[in-house]
Amino acid sequence: MYKIYKYRFKDLPVVTRDLIKYISRYSGEIRVTLSLGYNYESICREDDLIRVRGFEYDLTHLNSLIKGGFVYALDGDKVYPIAFFRGSFYYKLYPVAMDKAPTVEVSGIKMHRVVDIDPWKDAYSKVSVLNIHGGDEVLDICTGLGYTAINAYRRGGNVLTIEVDKNILEIASYNPWSSELKDIKIILGDATEVIKTLPDNYYDVIIHDPPRLSRAGELYSREFYSELYRVLRRGGRLFHYTGKVGYKRRRLNISGGVASRLTKVGFKVHQRRDLLGVYAVKR
Repeated sequence: MYKIYKYRFKDLPVVTRDLIKYISRYSGEIRVTLSLGYNYESICREDDLIRVRGFEYDLTHLNSLIKGGFVYALDGDKVYPIAFFRGSFYYKLYPVAMDKAPTVEVSGIKMHRVVDIDPWKDAYSKVSVLNIHGGDEVLDICTGLGYTAINAYRRGGNVLTIEVDKNILEIASYNPWSSELKDIKIILGDATEVIKTLPDNYYDVIIHDPPRLSRAGELYSREFYSELYRVLRRGGRLFHYTGKVGYKRRRLNISGGVASRLTKVGFKVHQRRDLLGVYAVKR
């Protein structure tokens, strides 16, 4: 039904078009981020060569090769975008800025909020509302790049996260901001099936950040919400990301429908328009 996924961070330097432009303005030793702002290190530029972790790269070549809207890996003597086709979908790591946590884009759809907030700050805000304490059992549904799982782990939560798409986790293996997933238990499987195997009244916190309704309607269903209610302890907290509040599609209010179904299965529900989601407590 599912298996434990072993996350392995590739720990390669990653660069963007904006970063290469920045480097082109300086010479000698330059302090830069080769991890999209996760940390900083020094590189050396001499004439048109830059020396990065023991390898040399031609700056003119990088300027002609690296395009906007992509993150590139510097993999020894190879330079390539972190992007690929799998089946009918195109996956890529999409840079928000040269020094911010990126999002993942699937066939042109960004999987995180990127307007007026970066994905890491957004995840931090979602997790903050749940008031996680050390030792809390946390269920994170839809791992993605792992930002909510990692933020919960940093607060002392014992985190189990579920992801159905192995390709997303492969993209995450290149992302420095995802590197702490190595310390978190990841289940590779369909959350609607995995949750049926989880124990009753066990989790203190659930973070549910599914894809949009049109792509994963089963994760918005009353049946699935009943399972969330079952596995959560009495007094346990849930945050459900719904997207833009008041968004109408085929005359359906997404956020309102979520709140209604959560209430019907037993949750006490609070709309969190500031976080584009719903906060709920098991009564």
